[in-house]
Amino acid sequence: MKEDLDRSLGFLLHDVSRLLRKRFDQRARSLGLTRAQYHLLAHLARKEGINQAGLAEILEIEPITLTRLVDRMEAGAWLERRADPEDRRARTLFLTDKARAVFRRMRMIASSLHDEALRGFPPEERERLLDALARARGNLCDLAGGGEPVDPGEDAPMARSSARSARRSG
Repeated sequence: MKEDLDRSLGFLLHDVSRLLRKRFDQRARSLGLTRAQYHLLAHLARKEGINQAGLAEILEIEPITLTRLVDRMEAGAWLERRADPEDRRARTLFLTDKARAVFRRMRMIASSLHDEALRGFPPEERERLLDALARARGNLCDLAGGGEPVDPGEDAPMARSSARSARRSG
């Protein structure tokens, strides 16, 4: 039975994710944020200007839960709410300079942790792993009827790979 789990995609992804979160939490304690708060900052950094309902959907939490979290983070000067130019009832969210500085530190911690997790992987094997996971994510999004669009931001593996290819050929 143990052997089955050691080669199970779901188990491996969950376990690697759990271990990455645990190690990240240990290293990020000094930043003064909860996991929920830095999770919010990470998604907001990718989709700055999103409204609260959209962010709640991405974070897979209830809007009222997000509202309480945003209230605390706004009070701590981590983010600011602005009127939505397209819907006067809605508010959009933006990072503050304080949050941007902490987010940069979060990225450095994450990058160091990823390097440790992938120690011994040659660069091309790292890229293949990231590309394969990005494809699997895309497949699952397609199966869900496009429920969660794949937004290859500048940090997405496929975008990095394409950018590198373009630099090499250009």
